[in-house]
Parts: sequence; structure tokens; C-alpha cells
Amino acid sequence: MNGERDWTVDAVDRIEEVVATVRDKTVVPAQNVTKAVVYGLLTAFFIATAGTLFSIAVFRALESYLPGEVYWAYLVLGGIFVLAGAFCWARRFAKPKAG
Repeated sequence: MNGERDWTVDAVDRIEEVVATVRDKTVVPAQNVTKAVVYGLLTAFFIATAGTLFSIAVFRALESYLPGEVYWAYLVLGGIFVLAGAFCWARRFAKPKAG
């Protein structure tokens, strides 16, 4: 062969290079997006669960320490949620106007 490379080796190397390039441009970004979505959903689930349990704990604490009937706990916690909702509503983005 006098130092010349075999064309089959060159062809296989080229195919391997093309496959690696296609994989890097398609599969790797799809895997990264999938990981981000899964981790984001998992984080959102944990935050929602923690928020729910925290709300229950605050309600139970208010129920124990506020004088009178249980409606004071509902009033205080409901007021906090209404204020938080009003704050979020005020911070929302305006919808673009049509036409």
C-alpha cells in the first residue's frame, strides 16, 4: 500500500464524523431541554407542596393563637392570599393589542 490509507477507512471515518455532528446538533440539545423541563416540573411540584404545607401550618398556628372563633384564621390567611393575588395581578404583563 506504500503509505496510502485505505478508502474504506476514510469512508468510515467520514460517516462517523457526520453522525457525531448530527447527534451534537440534534440529540444533545433535545436532551438538555428535556432535563430542564423535568427538573423544572419537579421543582415546581416541590415548591407547590411546600407552599401548601406551609399554608396549613400557618392556618393551624393562627387558629391556635388568635382569640375567638376559627373565622379569624380564615380572615387573616384569606387576606394574605388576596393581597398576594392582587400583587401578582398588578405585576402581570399587558396583552398586546390586536391590529
